[in-house]
Amino acid sequence: MGVREDQDGVIVKLLRLLGAAAFAGVLVGLLALPGVGSVGMAARDASDSFQSLPDDFSLKPPPERTTVYSADGQVIAQFYFHNRESVSLDQVAPIMQKAIVAIEDARFFQHGPLDAKGSFRALVTNAQDGGIKQGGSTLTQQYVKNLLVENAKTDKDAEAAKAPNFGRKLRELRYAVNVEKRLTKSQILEGYLNIAYFGSGAYGVQAASQYYFSKNASELTLPEAALLSGVTNSPYFYDPEINKKGAIDRRNTVLYRMAELKIISKQQADVAAATPIKLDIKKPKTDCADSKAPFFCEYVKDEVLGNPAFGKTSEDRERLLYRGGLTIRTTLDMKAQNAAQKALALRPSRSKTATEAMVKPGTGEIKAMVVSKDYGDHRSKGQTTLNLAADYAHGGNSGYSAGSTFKVFTLATALNKGYSVGTTLPAPNSTTISGFTSCSGSHFEPWTLGNAETSKAKSANLNTGTWGSINTFYAALEQRVGLCDSIHMAQSFGMKQSNGKPLEQVPSQVLGTNSIDVTHLAAAYAGFAARGQYCTPVAINDVTDADGKKIEVPKAKCGKAVDSGVADEVTRILQGVITNGTGRGMAIGRPAAGKTGTCESHSCALFAGYTPDLASAVWYGDPAAPFGNPSPGIYGSNIGRIWKASMEGALRNTKPSSFHTPVDDFGNLDQARIPNVRGLSVQAATQQIENAGFAVQVSPRAIDSTQRKGTVAYTSPSAGVKSDTDTSVVIFVSNGNGPAPKPRKRRRGGGIWPFN
Repeated sequence: MGVREDQDGVIVKLLRLLGAAAFAGVLVGLLALPGVGSVGMAARDASDSFQSLPDDFSLKPPPERTTVYSADGQVIAQFYFHNRESVSLDQVAPIMQKAIVAIEDARFFQHGPLDAKGSFRALVTNAQDGGIKQGGSTLTQQYVKNLLVENAKTDKDAEAAKAPNFGRKLRELRYAVNVEKRLTKSQILEGYLNIAYFGSGAYGVQAASQYYFSKNASELTLPEAALLSGVTNSPYFYDPEINKKGAIDRRNTVLYRMAELKIISKQQADVAAATPIKLDIKKPKTDCADSKAPFFCEYVKDEVLGNPAFGKTSEDRERLLYRGGLTIRTTLDMKAQNAAQKALALRPSRSKTATEAMVKPGTGEIKAMVVSKDYGDHRSKGQTTLNLAADYAHGGNSGYSAGSTFKVFTLATALNKGYSVGTTLPAPNSTTISGFTSCSGSHFEPWTLGNAETSKAKSANLNTGTWGSINTFYAALEQRVGLCDSIHMAQSFGMKQSNGKPLEQVPSQVLGTNSIDVTHLAAAYAGFAARGQYCTPVAINDVTDADGKKIEVPKAKCGKAVDSGVADEVTRILQGVITNGTGRGMAIGRPAAGKTGTCESHSCALFAGYTPDLASAVWYGDPAAPFGNPSPGIYGSNIGRIWKASMEGALRNTKPSSFHTPVDDFGNLDQARIPNVRGLSVQAATQQIENAGFAVQVSPRAIDSTQRKGTVAYTSPSAGVKSDTDTSVVIFVSNGNGPAPKPRKRRRGGGIWPFN
């Protein structure tokens, strides 16, 4: 029997068997059959199956990219399962629309969900060949297939949506019938252009246009449109980045098909076919690897994937992040981020690692998060994906010692219990102290310890013991106020171990032996800056889904950790660390307070400090050995310059704010009033202040003031304020360019320092 007779026989059988009601379902179903031997049974079953299939079909848009923004609107990261950016049809060049229809389904606007001519032609060829050589799918059916694949909840569902079998084709057509009833042809074309795969990870025409040509889909030219239209037939084989010759051949096929259909002229096709492919690859930023703030990005990612607020299960949260098309607006301040990143270059040794986090007082908002290592998986190149600024739940490691920055909590405990600033305790270079009791009542063996540096002082008070960071003094103070109460104070400021467990209740905790992270340390110091109002650190301000609907996000939990008066007194003492103590030289030209920290055996160092507007914590050491690997010369004081540079950069061109002068009486030492030296020369002002019994510092930054250039604009503390005679008074020099900030009126018993 000849080929022609064989085909005629097939056609005759089909015409007899296909009834009008089942014609579409049978025809499509038979396209997947290897032969026609059982065509009668297949036709009957197809008819029954087609009629019984539900025709409801979700037209839910395909997954979109999740975009993460900084607080000022800069894109800092994108997360996606597929690189896609949906656009409306009017945002796609008309020539692109015509090209895709010409090559995929030329009769798209004339037929319904099934193109009988095309399907019948494919049916005959497939039946004769004994396999699938031609496809009869319309553009609508291809749209349906892609939607089923994209919206599949499991890999098994996705495979079923692509399987070359009778059931899949039948279901595809049934849904195509439904889609053609619900959508116009233009809406279907728009949906297809947004869901089709164009190779190189680009899904949808907009993502493809951006990837291959660095332009929007509305700007595509004829050669470019033909190239993209040809890729969809075999995205891997016709990918111009991989197989340029194959892509050119396929592009030209599209062009001459468009000429055949009279969409363009033969001459236009010839010119376009002679045009070389000019790619301008623009690879999208994905995940955190290419982010402007990769470790902050990692923090946001882990917050979404690990917080039940974003989904009941880990699978739900992952689907939301990578397929939900979210818009995530974060707390990140790129000015602060860039300043901190630049400051890390000042670390004493490139062989060591530095990390820093910045938090806004009173809000818990994380403004910057940096690590000196490059983000990546190549450890041999010094890269890491560990977020060394964060706790374990947000991609960090097991943490590192807080050093003497933890003394602040015992200081606050003493003040909260009513201890006088003048409380004097022994401060020998080494000592053994007993009598420590945990919160459960357990007693500890006597504790022997020494100071980080040799001290000539025999004793110290809350001022001098803090400014000199004297270990033996603070061990005695902790024993006096109680280990348990000191632990509770630290916990009220959000402190816990980096692994999420409660702080270990051991006497040495006052020296920072608990493993912590700089994000929570910065948030704790921000609590003192906010006058005792502690807020949990947060990185996300706002989230909306692909439809613009807001998703409820966890907010910072804020509460009073300690009385404002106590916090103000802590701040006053910590200001002395910068002016008179171990942080000397860390002045930043505006009111600031802070505390140095040196880890055991000098294995690491820290500096934590704040202004009324921003708090920051810096850690420096070896993350592989955070409690060992002694490094002589590492002190909190010599990494304070990182803190200083980052804070100066983050706050540049912002108006200085003032701390509150403590109004409560903490039994301060001998006091005197600050003399009024406004308008005097620096030399004359210095002489008067020193005569009053105070030390003097001159701010390196001149400020706007109506006072003559080079004369004193004001002091901190301000004129008339009573202060300890061992306080260092900061002179702010006028640049003569404008009015000085108006001082607030001093209240009885204290007041507000006038550096607004």
